[in-house]
Amino acid sequence: MTIDAVGTVSTASTTDAATVASMYSTTPVRTPKQTLDSETFMSLLVTQLRNQDPSSPMDTNQMIAQTTQLAMMEKLTALSTTSDENFSLQMRTAAAALVGQNVTYTDATGASVSGIVSAVSYAGSVPQVTVGKASVALDAISGVTAPTG
Repeated sequence: MTIDAVGTVSTASTTDAATVASMYSTTPVRTPKQTLDSETFMSLLVTQLRNQDPSSPMDTNQMIAQTTQLAMMEKLTALSTTSDENFSLQMRTAAAALVGQNVTYTDATGASVSGIVSAVSYAGSVPQVTVGKASVALDAISGVTAPTG
């Protein structure tokens, strides 16, 4: 195949000229950040300081307010992380407490199944309890009773 110019192909080619042209002209797609974190906030603050008018600098009260907002955002993020970890720990504790208990859950066919929990797995995001030979997600359990017997 001979190429006459950028983006054009000789008539002997079976390749579409538009396809060749688009192959060389595509630009990489940048995926924008979907969250506003402290790194983004500091970048904006530095850009604002860098581009301010020297004859009219930023009001120090505004700067203190923005710094306070950054600190609040970081604390809220830390609080959210702690809350998520606490919820995960509560699910693990609840799943461990089910070992030896008789539980009821709805299987894939829609039937209500009961059995004694023999093991717990923490491999996924939601703990899995073993009932007989079935692995059941903790949030799928609909009832718990003391074992008979």
